[in-house]
Amino acid sequence: MTPDFQQLRNTQIQLASRPVGAPTPDNFRQVDVPVSAPGKGEVLSEHLFLSLDPYMRGRMSDAKSYAAPTAIGEVMPGGTVGRVLASRHPDFQEGDLVQGMGGWQRYSLSDGKGLFKLDRDMAQPSMALGVLGMPGFTGYMGLLDIGQPKAGETVVVAAASGAVGSVVGQIARIRGCRVVGVAGGAEKCRYVTEELGFDACIDHRAADFAEQLAAACPNGIDVYFENVGGKVFDAVLPLLNVGARVPLCGLIAQYNATSLPAGPDRLPLLMGTLLTRRIRMQGFIIFDDYGDRYPAFVQEMGRWVQEGRVKFREDRVTGLEQAPEAFIGMLQGNNFGKLVVQLGDAQ
Repeated sequence: MTPDFQQLRNTQIQLASRPVGAPTPDNFRQVDVPVSAPGKGEVLSEHLFLSLDPYMRGRMSDAKSYAAPTAIGEVMPGGTVGRVLASRHPDFQEGDLVQGMGGWQRYSLSDGKGLFKLDRDMAQPSMALGVLGMPGFTGYMGLLDIGQPKAGETVVVAAASGAVGSVVGQIARIRGCRVVGVAGGAEKCRYVTEELGFDACIDHRAADFAEQLAAACPNGIDVYFENVGGKVFDAVLPLLNVGARVPLCGLIAQYNATSLPAGPDRLPLLMGTLLTRRIRMQGFIIFDDYGDRYPAFVQEMGRWVQEGRVKFREDRVTGLEQAPEAFIGMLQGNNFGKLVVQLGDAQ
């Protein structure tokens, strides 16, 4: 049934101003705009779930990066899962469940590029934004292609209770590694060891964090999955073994920084360590570098999830209006699991 477009209003969260340091609610603006009917070759989707991810902080800045910044007045970018309301595209039909980059809004028009059909009867569609989506894919490819873990090696994972880190550690366990997680707080650390099966988890808030990490890695560190930076990396660096691999996918500890950290210049120490220990550190942008391998990832990860070998946790908030506050809290480490916003009537 074709919707009455004159009755539909699209609520959007737009970028109102660029943050200096940590984002504030004033950096966002909520507006209601008309919903347009799809033209030839277009698809109109109603969003059910919105993914909130740390990379969005970079899009709020106009500093040079791997992607163009979000313009003032534009809808904040983000991954979405939705239902097709109307379609004039040959590959999509009304009622299809789809994943795309619809952004922080209730409805979006697409020309079909970057829009993927999901199983209409998918039990938990939001999984396509987490363990079976960009975060899971990031952990999977970063660990297996760059980290290349071998049985018996020690793998350390930052932000171990989060959407990416939790996947990394569980895959490392599947590969026969000793896995040490780093997380913020006793509750998250218990989850990482008791639910996800890591061998140990160190609370980065502990006064003796560096000493605890060293004690948990008596044979050094062979793979360090880096998505945090800051003091966690400071503690990891002296423990890296000869030939260690460091997949680098994020640096959330410094996303809100407005200047370089205080103290001595540690770049010579880093460069010297990389040289003498023959360490491989490689950054990557998941869909730019590995987009063609996404179908194979979904197949293998889907099987692991179905078999119970990979578990996941969601931190879900309800209502688009909650997105700015939830996003701000995520950058402070307040989320517990993959952060998603439920926008419509969905599971």
